[in-house]
Amino acid sequence: MQTFLQFALGFLEPALGKRPAPRLKTRRPSGPTSRTHEAVQPAQLRIDLWGQPEPLPTVQQMPGRQLVPYLAEAGLAPFETLDANANANTAALPLQTLQQALAPVTFRHPQASREMLLGDTLVAYAFARGKRRTIGFSVGPEGLAVRAPKGVALHEVEKAVLDKSSWILKKLQEARQLQQRQDSSRMTWTDGASILLMGRAVTLVLEPTRDFSGAGAQLFSRCQDSLQARCVTSAGFEAADSELFLHIGLPHAASGEQIRDAAQAWLMRQARAVFSGRLSHFAPVLKVQWRKFSLSSAGTRWGSATTDGSIRLNWRLIHFRLPVIDYVVVHELSHLRVMNHSPQFWETVCAVVPDYRSLRDELKGQGMPRY
Repeated sequence: MQTFLQFALGFLEPALGKRPAPRLKTRRPSGPTSRTHEAVQPAQLRIDLWGQPEPLPTVQQMPGRQLVPYLAEAGLAPFETLDANANANTAALPLQTLQQALAPVTFRHPQASREMLLGDTLVAYAFARGKRRTIGFSVGPEGLAVRAPKGVALHEVEKAVLDKSSWILKKLQEARQLQQRQDSSRMTWTDGASILLMGRAVTLVLEPTRDFSGAGAQLFSRCQDSLQARCVTSAGFEAADSELFLHIGLPHAASGEQIRDAAQAWLMRQARAVFSGRLSHFAPVLKVQWRKFSLSSAGTRWGSATTDGSIRLNWRLIHFRLPVIDYVVVHELSHLRVMNHSPQFWETVCAVVPDYRSLRDELKGQGMPRY
């Protein structure tokens, strides 16, 4: 009887403006079922006894959720849900297009004329022919350059590139990482900035009231709260532990370009004095004679030597420790005996600089200073 009364009241209550809470049921999947299957079923559409379907709560109505667009190009659902308590940095990650996400890693030489896909890496390289016997490869900051004899077919060049792909990719990655380190440590030319001089930190100080006898700058060291003029060619300079200051005769309102030019001019004068002294020191040891010395501003080469005894050294070497400078000096002087990089050449270098390998690695690791 009680059940009958509840059923009857259910028909009468709509007329009284009251609607009972809906009784819910779920659509059962066709086919055999089991408890295990029912336990993992997703929520189904809810239907009350009055025939009015109740849609499931939308993502917008779910507490603690927010919307993050998917990649439209990926053909995925238009939204994904993300916990409101999730790390804010996760939600702020920049989105990539599908084309960007699937694009291969690329190394492209500015003068690239050919390209190859090495594994999942696209390498566009500069190609040229010349008077040589073999196919040669060189990897630098700009990328890969390939040179081949005139009679070699292109498919042979591509096969050689493919055979050397592991070495090429390794060197390209190293060159890119070095470039990134150099760019991140690019010099800012301001009063109080620091530069390296023979491996030692030097603080730039603008002093507008002095011109330093036309030299534009003067190096000082602080000893017991007093400044003393210093010379980079003096014995034990690189091993001293006093603070160094380069006073530049420029106004405090000088631009970065003016400070850079004044400091660079002074550094080049120090480089000429130091390098010529090291050449004169090592030439008798190697039993060679250099006839002409000049400074270089090359972007990638540290030095060069010719059969007539001419030596060129990059002035930016003045930033490195004296042992590194000595390695480059001995390297170029050794070319006056052996004009190649054969085992005989390296034996000549090693006889004077036994630890040349570690010094060469230091030079490569730090790379060319960026101004």
